[in-house]
Amino acid sequence: MNGQELVSSSPRQPRIASDANHFVLTFENNRFASELFGQFDQNLKLLEERLHIDARARGNSVVITGDVLATNQARRTLDYLYDKLQKGGSVEQSDVEGAIRMAVAADDQLTLPTMEKKAKLTMAQVSTRKKTIVARTPTQDAYLRALERSELVFGVGPAGTGKTYLAVAQAAQLLERGAVDKIILTRPAVEAGERLGFLPGDLKEKVDPYLRPLYDALYDMMPGDKVERAMTAGVIEIAPLAFMRGRTLANAAIILDEAQNTTSMQMKMFLTRLGENSRMIITGDPSQIDLPRGVKSGLVEALQLLNSVEGISVIRFKDSDIVRHPLVARIVRAYDATYATPIDGEEAERQN
Repeated sequence: MNGQELVSSSPRQPRIASDANHFVLTFENNRFASELFGQFDQNLKLLEERLHIDARARGNSVVITGDVLATNQARRTLDYLYDKLQKGGSVEQSDVEGAIRMAVAADDQLTLPTMEKKAKLTMAQVSTRKKTIVARTPTQDAYLRALERSELVFGVGPAGTGKTYLAVAQAAQLLERGAVDKIILTRPAVEAGERLGFLPGDLKEKVDPYLRPLYDALYDMMPGDKVERAMTAGVIEIAPLAFMRGRTLANAAIILDEAQNTTSMQMKMFLTRLGENSRMIITGDPSQIDLPRGVKSGLVEALQLLNSVEGISVIRFKDSDIVRHPLVARIVRAYDATYATPIDGEEAERQN
């Protein structure tokens, strides 16, 4: 090979040999290299598909050939994932997808403050005792950083982008740190196009179907027995939005999910519950409003009215941020192409 060999000053990092469009990365730990490449080199095949390069494994080395920009993105992706393995983490296909997205964003968005051009990837993360969640898209990265610094955050965009999941993770982290005394999770009890009819049981059993996504996220972040004890003690509270009226929510992490289904008065009521030393996170998808026709969405109105208010962060997710099955992103795009729904002013006009 004609390129000059570059050897990292740290023996923990891969050795790199390069020329104009050709990289050879050699990883010191054979087991980590095998996990990095994936079973039957499936992770390298994903790199090839997403970045349009050629990646060939040779023992604990990988030869990457292609466009200079793409090969550098592949190098940063593999370097980040190898470092994750060294720190005791694992590498799943979703991790590879996320690292690729961030590597591409490092070149596409040169002003993105969380990454260094042509250097290592740094992704925001949130950790609880049960698990650590790392941002998989640039928007998730910006969202996690906004959740860390802002007292009121709007996370807006299509389903599958991690809005609610990351918000619950942040709330659980704040509770475990002792930064807040309780978690309050709420959403409007609006039926999504179908009639549920009479629901038997006590109040909890009646509202559980509406709040199940919040339960699922909570149990993913914290041990089940700890969640149960916290709910019994009132440290974790899950309730429909109507039960927030008249309260001042202090020393709490408060999440309003499915906020597109709030009315204007409900949203104003909720926003004015914010008390001392509290964090409020509002998530929703303005393209999936289930309110009766002619009823204005409180989320759409709030995004208009509060867009420039100091201390409020608004993070907008796109279909490219969807981290569920790849088909979900394609489904969302297909529906958006047919039923394009304006998110801000035009949507508000439609509802007036």
